Amino acid sequence: MTAEPALRILVVEDEVLIALELEYLLEDLGHVTVGVAASSSEAIALGVSTIPDVALVDIHLVDGPTGVAVARALSADARTTVLFMTANSKRIPEDFAGAIGVIAKPYSERVVASALSYVAEYRSGRKPSHETPDGFSLAPPV
Repeated sequence: MTAEPALRILVVEDEVLIALELEYLLEDLGHVTVGVAASSSEAIALGVSTIPDVALVDIHLVDGPTGVAVARALSADARTTVLFMTANSKRIPEDFAGAIGVIAKPYSERVVASALSYVAEYRSGRKPSHETPDGFSLAPPV
């Protein structure tokens, strides 16, 4: 369980088994999954209807490499913090499309837990008190 309040998380992932595994991991960490989307249109619609605290966004979705567009759309709402979760980090644009960082796939429970703890501190306005773990990289400062 996390010490921080539960985050409401949207999972944007087209690999069903990865999405399911991630849902279980998020639940084990004390967070709530508000939805799972496999396509960009589904992800954006769920983002608008659920207003998640965090969106974990893969770059390559069922409708192609559309995760960057999803990140831009979801991060346009300041209430949602976007993290990429991908093995294709070379496809992330220089401005990170509004995302604050990336979790590299394959990921570990420790990296996801630490990244979400970082995001919870970031969202609360506190300066995160720990270093980012290997496997989690922050977007470059703007």
